[in-house]
Amino acid sequence: MSAPARPAAQTYNTSMPSADSLVRLHLSESPFGASPAAVAAVTGELDRINRYPAPEREELVQRLSRHWEVPQEQIAVANGSDELVLATALTLGDLDRPGLVTAGTFPGYLAALERIGRGAVHVPLDGPRVDPAAFAERLPECGIGYVCNPHNPCGTALPGPALDTLTAAARDSSTPLVFDEAYHEFGPPEQPRAKIRPGDGAPVLVLRTFSKAYGLAALRIGYALGPAELIAEVRRTLAVLPFSVNRAAQAAAVAALADQAFLDRVRRESAERRRWFCAELDRRGYRRLPSVTNFVTIAVAASGDAQTVLARDHGILVRDTGVFGFPGHLRVSLGSEEELRTFLDALDQITAGAR
Repeated sequence: MSAPARPAAQTYNTSMPSADSLVRLHLSESPFGASPAAVAAVTGELDRINRYPAPEREELVQRLSRHWEVPQEQIAVANGSDELVLATALTLGDLDRPGLVTAGTFPGYLAALERIGRGAVHVPLDGPRVDPAAFAERLPECGIGYVCNPHNPCGTALPGPALDTLTAAARDSSTPLVFDEAYHEFGPPEQPRAKIRPGDGAPVLVLRTFSKAYGLAALRIGYALGPAELIAEVRRTLAVLPFSVNRAAQAAAVAALADQAFLDRVRRESAERRRWFCAELDRRGYRRLPSVTNFVTIAVAASGDAQTVLARDHGILVRDTGVFGFPGHLRVSLGSEEELRTFLDALDQITAGAR
């Protein structure tokens, strides 16, 4: 009897350049790198890579507790915000009810809700912004809600009264509400943020990440702040994968959190580059959305085609926001000034006469 035929070997197109060799303006990566202290912390862990990481992430939880001045019981650390989105979708609220999301936003919320069978209700945006009144009105009929603030991919942030409206809706309906604040560190220090107030009864969680302003995207580490009883449930779900936050990531996050001077510099230089880039877009006649983040979203009618041509012909990666359900725009990360000038010149060629 002859042996079964082996499947054909998989082949790869080695002539295509890797993403790392292109101008990367598509993933909101920081051009400022990471704190030297965080890099040193990673290096210091290399001789211990045969040891499992701390499953409870105790040291980082302790540091975060001091940083935010909240009890350790109100903090959960995970493998990036993505893992926390999935964990909250799996765990919190009435699991028989759909989640609530805004239209045209980060697709991870919908992907998690759909994959676990909860499904989702969509609230339209108010232009490039979250509509807090409309979202608050729909929240009681849903099992959990997700609000991206500052908003991805628009770059806008909610004012304090809007955050209060949403928090009140969560408290009055007892529906958990998750604020994703991945880009909050790029805004000014006085920018309003969702607050966790012990004892007020609001089932509100806040997600933060070390991937963006702290520059630790490759290490995948984020955390949630929230009421102790909800955080306990999220932790129980995360415990299914006890070693998901690796040793190097935990050490780097501890060191990065301690280097707030580095974060302040990233915030300051990002704001300066954002002002320059927006002024240059205005000078060249492009329409753009306001932004408090490390990206700017630009109106480009054929955004999908533009993304393809920029990558294929110019070696520049940007994000067509059509994948977010917000078509007709390109989200462009604030890379170096040289990279942004290269992008602008290429975009001028693509859109000549169409602005």
